[in-house]
Amino acid sequence: MDFSTLTVLCVGDVMLDRFLYGEMERISPEAPVPVLLLRDRREMPGGAGNVASNILSLGARAILIGLVGEDDAALTLRETLRQRVGVTDMLVTSRRRPTICKTRYIASHQQVVRADEESRLKLQPEEAELLCRAIDARLDEADVVILSDYGKGVCDAMVVHHLIGEARLRGIPIFVDPKTPHFRHYRGATCITPNARELATAAALPVGTDAEVEGAARKVMKEAEADVILATRSEKGMMLIPASGEAVAIPARAREVFDVSGAGDTVIATMALGVASGMPWPEAMRVANAAAGVVVAKLGTATADIREVMRELAADDAPAVSPHLLTRDAARQQVEAWKSQGLKVGFTNGCFDILHPGHVSLLAAARAECDRLIVALNDDDSIRRLKGPTRPVNTLTSRATVMAAIRHVDALVSFAEDTPLETIRALTPDVLIKGADYAPEDVVGAADVIATGGRLFLADLQDGHSTTAMIGRIRTD
Repeated sequence: MDFSTLTVLCVGDVMLDRFLYGEMERISPEAPVPVLLLRDRREMPGGAGNVASNILSLGARAILIGLVGEDDAALTLRETLRQRVGVTDMLVTSRRRPTICKTRYIASHQQVVRADEESRLKLQPEEAELLCRAIDARLDEADVVILSDYGKGVCDAMVVHHLIGEARLRGIPIFVDPKTPHFRHYRGATCITPNARELATAAALPVGTDAEVEGAARKVMKEAEADVILATRSEKGMMLIPASGEAVAIPARAREVFDVSGAGDTVIATMALGVASGMPWPEAMRVANAAAGVVVAKLGTATADIREVMRELAADDAPAVSPHLLTRDAARQQVEAWKSQGLKVGFTNGCFDILHPGHVSLLAAARAECDRLIVALNDDDSIRRLKGPTRPVNTLTSRATVMAAIRHVDALVSFAEDTPLETIRALTPDVLIKGADYAPEDVVGAADVIATGGRLFLADLQDGHSTTAMIGRIRTD
């Protein structure tokens, strides 16, 4: 999968996404609101700018056309674009409106409030003319066009009709992320990518089932004279409905969703590149679904790197010992991804042959010491060497299935060695957790974790709970 020869013309509402990170320490004496002590800030292109960033992350080139004001936000936005080699800045400056800026205040990985700066002024004729000139100047360089409509003014009728008309004359496919419920506004587009709510509104029809989604899509497709509708359905996955041919649906990849900010941008960027590169439509949808799975597991406005998408696709295809168990390499990648999001990763291990309240108490205490907890399970042979030929009572697959249902556990991995040392070294967790019945010097991997800047936590154990004792009581009874 190589998109490096492709160029995408991105037209739409460009904005600056600003994230301010801090800690909530107290309630303000002035009003019943939290006081946020700011620690860090991140600024990146948003809206159509995030589509361009996704195109770049996927290995292609982007030409970005939109409106900005004459202000500091525009300078910051242009600087963020300048740092992204492969994105051509064709932004049009307007004296009539500020640069759209969305400022999000984040504490403990949660958004506290968002402040928006924008104008509600309708696109002016002179602004539309400048945007059309910018389109004409660069359209011949494009292999595919993306129209990213956030309802902020750029996707005015004059601009949309000009863009779609000129692209069709050149045989360039046009992908539209819609905002208006009147899809005829995008008449002639190749593919329109509404989410379930947008599709329901546009069609004035329910979209709860596969059949209802297809019916609604075929209605709006006819009105828009489009070739394809790609309906994104959150946890239900995606459905591809072509004008001629059968609809194809795929489920979403199961995962914990951290943030859906920008997921639609990722889908349309990946879908457009897939089709432009020659992929069949269903295959392009599969790749877009994998890319969406990558970005929803990240905090903030995120992009999907081509290598992350390739790993996601490989994970879909690879057979697994248990659907709940990660390979050691996949676990390492997951830990790296969590750490890149600023999350603190904890690690504990054990046989967990027959789960009892003592185990649950340990897992709860472990999860309280970190943001994400990964549990390493001894494999069956390892337990036999440790506990004897009659153990384990439950196979690794069974133990993993039960452990995955514990709400304190975020990921599972197994190890075949007598100790988890190699797994700990591979994952480099921030916190290593064991029961308080261990002396610190006896905890396997503690020295390695501490050497890499982590720490050891010894959790108090509930008395009177033991798998061995439980098995003994069963046999006695």
